[in-house]
Amino acid sequence: MITTRLGHVHLKVRDLDRAEAFYRRFLGLRRTERIGDALVFLSGGDPHHEVALQQVGPEAPPAVRQGVGLYHSAFEVPDRRTLGRAYRALTEAGVPVHPVDHRISWALYFSDPDGNGLEIYWDTRGEPGGTPRWAGASRPLTPAQLLDGLDDD
Repeated sequence: MITTRLGHVHLKVRDLDRAEAFYRRFLGLRRTERIGDALVFLSGGDPHHEVALQQVGPEAPPAVRQGVGLYHSAFEVPDRRTLGRAYRALTEAGVPVHPVDHRISWALYFSDPDGNGLEIYWDTRGEPGGTPRWAGASRPLTPAQLLDGLDDD
């Protein structure tokens, strides 16, 4: 048996500049490398990269929602406050967000401009009301829950 860890996610996008701006703005990623108009590599801390964006052109067909393929890429934030800030930034920019309490995490589900599924989550397993296993729990989170305590930001 081999031991692995996820190195990066490689996503296809229609417009490289638009996609890079989105990932930098809403996920706080920084560019580690760009190869012409073909590829951009982004990182949240790894010296290499966690996200590769590949431009496939404006006429590329969208992914099929009910088809086989990647459902979403998830990005963890360190605390509730950071999750609330992410929610506020996304909603203020008009990005549709579906917030969910999974009891192991609070999660924000949304799509990038090309329809690639994304999640930003805060691990709540060690928090009051959190549980060690998911067990299929998916409860709605309200804007009030997500924005609580952000008035001074």
